[in-house]
Amino acid sequence: MNTASILLWTGLLSFLPISELRGGIPFAIASGLPWYWAYPFAVVLNALVAPVCWLFLATLHKYLLALTWYRNFFDRFVERARAKLHKGIQKWGWLGITVFVAIPLPLTGAWTGTLGGWVLGISKGKTMIAVLLGVGIAGALVTTILVLGLQAFSLFIKKL
Repeated sequence: MNTASILLWTGLLSFLPISELRGGIPFAIASGLPWYWAYPFAVVLNALVAPVCWLFLATLHKYLLALTWYRNFFDRFVERARAKLHKGIQKWGWLGITVFVAIPLPLTGAWTGTLGGWVLGISKGKTMIAVLLGVGIAGALVTTILVLGLQAFSLFIKKL
């Protein structure tokens, strides 16, 4: 696979709500991209989620609420996000969003963090900063675990 394809797939995986950094960074490194290129590329693309998500919520979302199926889906998604985020945000404020986004587990990432900030009434600027910091931390965690894990695994592989 050539570098352009690796970057395209890494960017797509880093931007998608399901995979985000947990998919983008491992894909890039497994495809031969050095970690010091994979990390910043995936982090920047994942951090772009916050302004895109906020823009969607401020514009197109208002029109889509007229569709019953969309409103039902969105309401369920918002309630799950609110339940996950509410306790931490009450205690930590916008830093709670940072911690939430920084945990590289499914359903904890830039998409849910941005939505949570919007739902809980945190300002756009604070949400953007919180998501950027959280994405940077999550990317560092994923990269570190992956690189150290590969190095530890290489101890068990016989070199020819």
